[in-house]
Amino acid sequence: MKKTRYTEEQIIGAIKEHEAGAKVDDICRKLSISSGTFYNWRSKYAGLEVNEAKRLRELDSENNKLKKLLADKLLEVEAMKDVLSKKW
Repeated sequence: MKKTRYTEEQIIGAIKEHEAGAKVDDICRKLSISSGTFYNWRSKYAGLEVNEAKRLRELDSENNKLKKLLADKLLEVEAMKDVLSKKW
């Protein structure tokens, strides 16, 4: 997974700075990001606190692990069904 350049603290800080009245262009210039990146951050992290953002990242990681585990088990079940159907 790609490591981000900015931490959740920095991202949420930038969003809160915008909510306090700073212009998006000024924030983007200060952080050297595009306005599109800022708006993506805002859609993902708006209304979150730092600890909530960290928990969200942990849940996403756990969810991805569970999806891979489920896919492996489903593949195994399909292979077993295929083997059993050929045997009879």
